[in-house]
Amino acid sequence: MSRAVYITGIGAISAQTEESIFSEKPAVYTSNIFQAISPNFKEYIPAMALRRMSKAIKMGLTAGKIALQDANVELPDAIITGTGEGCKQDTEKFLESMLSQEEELLTPTSFIQSTHNTVGGQIALNLKCSGYNVTYSQESASLESALIDSVLLLHEKPSLNSVLVGGVDEVSNKITSFGFLNGFLKQEEIENLSLFSHKSEGTITSEGAFFFNLTTENKKDSYAQLKAVSSLKAESSIEVSEKITEFLLKNSLRSQELDIVFLGKNGDLDQDEIYDELQNTIFSESCQLAYKHLSGDFNTVTGFAIWLSCLIFRKQQIPDILKLNAVSGANPKNILLYNLASNTNHSLILLQKP
Repeated sequence: MSRAVYITGIGAISAQTEESIFSEKPAVYTSNIFQAISPNFKEYIPAMALRRMSKAIKMGLTAGKIALQDANVELPDAIITGTGEGCKQDTEKFLESMLSQEEELLTPTSFIQSTHNTVGGQIALNLKCSGYNVTYSQESASLESALIDSVLLLHEKPSLNSVLVGGVDEVSNKITSFGFLNGFLKQEEIENLSLFSHKSEGTITSEGAFFFNLTTENKKDSYAQLKAVSSLKAESSIEVSEKITEFLLKNSLRSQELDIVFLGKNGDLDQDEIYDELQNTIFSESCQLAYKHLSGDFNTVTGFAIWLSCLIFRKQQIPDILKLNAVSGANPKNILLYNLASNTNHSLILLQKP
């Protein structure tokens, strides 16, 4: 029988802080592309190294260290990272210098740091961790893929005490703005908090890093049990409902027993139709929460919802700014995270109170 997996440390850098959300004073942005709030990186990374790092590396390394400190772990046994688009800022720098210098006398630094596995590598170098280290880059399923691998690793090797797993994505000047051209971003500039009242195509985007320390030992200060993770394909809301019901049954749950459902609604007219359908059917008895009006939408944004879920379990408090309906969700035992990307890629993450 496989052993349970627990989250014992969390670290997050995003466009919101824990205080701003739980004090009901979220940061307000009036641009469709906005940046994460940077902590004092010098507290976690030497100043000389900081100068050469892109935002993704700074955020990933710092969030990873915060999660390990929170779990009271000095050295993880493995590091598993998910990133949808990797270090876009360094990719841009390299491409721009390649064009401006006509492919001659290029510095290799930006190219080396543009690869998707740079964040995981930098965390390992900084911590001197020589254990299992892998990066997943499957667009919106990147973090979910990293979580699935983490659970498999802990099941296969029960001797491991700590797996550091997380997701990171950054915004860049040019590549991120391509979202206006392909329909990912809303054409009109909106305020983030009014995202769901703008019935139009597209969404808003930001950046962030979210890391979690996983272990098979249920400690007294564990945040949550990571019960199950799944990525799936489905074409219609009926098919999605069937697959969610099947996922829950595998974990001995019915939809009526879900205390909280975190929905990845992003304000896109077409995409939110499926969420609306589910809200009125299988999720109608659960406390429904949204988060992308606070964080923006990007490939590894489900890490923001996992982080919020851990804090809700710990604090036993649900900020009103997250609520989509009037169901209380008090003293939650089960939280389901459901996210949809590109209209056919769905992910499910089930968290339980430890």
